[in-house]
Amino acid sequence: MTDGAKRMDNGGPIKRSITIAGHRTSLSLEQEFWIEIKTLADQQGQSIAQLIKLIDKNRGRRNLSSACRIYVLEQLKSQSSD
Repeated sequence: MTDGAKRMDNGGPIKRSITIAGHRTSLSLEQEFWIEIKTLADQQGQSIAQLIKLIDKNRGRRNLSSACRIYVLEQLKSQSSD
């Protein structure tokens, strides 16, 4: 894995560290979600970190991992209805 990513177990979430608003935090997502986050960031001309900062800003009371999963789901749903 690159980007300091660590797989938690076989097929389980991959943990990555990211800095948001000057604070270091870790985020665990399944590989499939990391792939979609990267794809969406690329489509929007952003880095993964920039996209996650945007998700964080708009997540409300959800934890960041859940907010990322919901964001991916919403984006994929909106792309399939286009």
